Amino acid sequence: MTGAITALLACQLIGEVLARVLHLPVPGPVIGMVLLFLALLLRHPGGETPEALGKVADTLLGNLGLLFVPAGVGVVVLLHTLAENWLSLALAIIGGTLLAMAVTGRLAQALLRRWG
Repeated sequence: MTGAITALLACQLIGEVLARVLHLPVPGPVIGMVLLFLALLLRHPGGETPEALGKVADTLLGNLGLLFVPAGVGVVVLLHTLAENWLSLALAIIGGTLLAMAVTGRLAQALLRRWG
């Protein structure tokens, strides 16, 4: 199990270093996740996940809710700022959601026309 958590952290570290050294617009942990995925594809082409890695992933996912505690505390601490800017925040959230849905829908339509 120690080896699995070490592999996860090593992939994240490598991703972080690559993102900073190459000035990539992608977060380091995302690059690390892609590297882990590629490593798993190369070492286990059948698609089976190593048991130790699966246990570590299940443990991390089981405690995922703890990662939202700092965000919740931040919302409570900055509640006055949210109250002052609620309209602009609401418009940004609603506008961003609608724009993302429209772009996703158009992209899906284009892809379905091309390959459908």
